[in-house]
Amino acid sequence: MIEQINHIAIAVRSLEEHIPFYRDVLKLEYRGTEVVEDQKVRLAVFRVGEVNIELLEPTAADSPVAAFIEKRGEGMHHISYQVDDIEEQIAELKGKQIRMIDETPRSGAHGSRIAFLHSRSSAKVLTELTQLK
Repeated sequence: MIEQINHIAIAVRSLEEHIPFYRDVLKLEYRGTEVVEDQKVRLAVFRVGEVNIELLEPTAADSPVAAFIEKRGEGMHHISYQVDDIEEQIAELKGKQIRMIDETPRSGAHGSRIAFLHSRSSAKVLTELTQLK
């Protein structure tokens, strides 16, 4: 079951260039950075209410985020919904003929388990499911 929005992710070329806007101008609570090796991305996390804003910076030229920026430029990358049972949610979506990028969960930031839906299934918005550790 979807519980809430977990985070909104924004693809950027440089965390250092964009962190000051979210931290100093918008005054969002800055929670630090983390590298997710599997996804070849470094992220900066900000908290606003119950939702995180994650800035995603590619750590390699062949990362999915680098390809996204090359094709579309910087901007909104995906929205993540927090779920209580990711396997159950994937099975339910597949049963409804929703196209999945990840048919089994993989490792995400902060020790979470994640799976992406294909953007063609969700009005061209890349959608992530996140089950917290």
